[in-house]
Amino acid sequence: MLPLAGYLSEIDVHPQSVYVLHEKVERRFSMHTHEKGQLTYVEGGIAYCNMPDRSYVVPARHYIWVPKHQQHYMQIRHSKATTIRNLYFYSHNDHLHPFYSRLGIYPVNELLQQMIAYSARWERHVLPGDPGFSFLSAIKDILPEISTTALPVALPTTQHERLRPVLLYIAQHFDQQLTLESVSHEFDLSPRTLSRLFTNILNMSFVQYLKTLRVVKGIEMILQTNQTLSEIAYQTGYSSIAAFSKVFYQLTNKRPSSFQQGIY
Repeated sequence: MLPLAGYLSEIDVHPQSVYVLHEKVERRFSMHTHEKGQLTYVEGGIAYCNMPDRSYVVPARHYIWVPKHQQHYMQIRHSKATTIRNLYFYSHNDHLHPFYSRLGIYPVNELLQQMIAYSARWERHVLPGDPGFSFLSAIKDILPEISTTALPVALPTTQHERLRPVLLYIAQHFDQQLTLESVSHEFDLSPRTLSRLFTNILNMSFVQYLKTLRVVKGIEMILQTNQTLSEIAYQTGYSSIAAFSKVFYQLTNKRPSSFQQGIY
């Protein structure tokens, strides 16, 4: 097995290849970029794709497309059961469709799931003319057609010295009845000042950030626990399933019951 740095440097050695990586390696990379577009499929559990300014949640039976040159690293939290599969595609024809230049998270239908599973018979570089190259290329070719509705759950992050402690506090108390006023008081800030920090630094209001965080935590609980939706709603700070479901649908265009039942 290659050392960790070897896998990362090897991805771009052959620009025309499809690089197949099914070992649990991508999750151990630090922030990085490469010349190839990346498809990471989350088979079970939940994964996070972290960018310099935000973190994307990638639920089970979804994949994330990471365009070439995009700084990122994958993170698996709390679950050894989470399985991810990675395919890195040549980028010389990315200009043929705008899909390939946009980061996005998409549900995986039965066809794509079976094709990704079949790709496990190859490992590392598959070059033009090699057995399997046409098949792997077909995966890339069908993505724009079958991936039309992205899952828009992105949680902004920041290293700003005044706002970062606030975000950490909210992450620790998201199940409580937080308000702009109560959080402002906790940090000896005026509500107006805190509101401006969220808007100017995260380009998102305090309320929108809190809603997004709670939905991310809700998805995590749905996929990694056996709790009821009522229990999850309460543990994410909502007084009813209806309130939780409404916010969940606003952000994901899906009902939480869909995730719980595995309907994507």
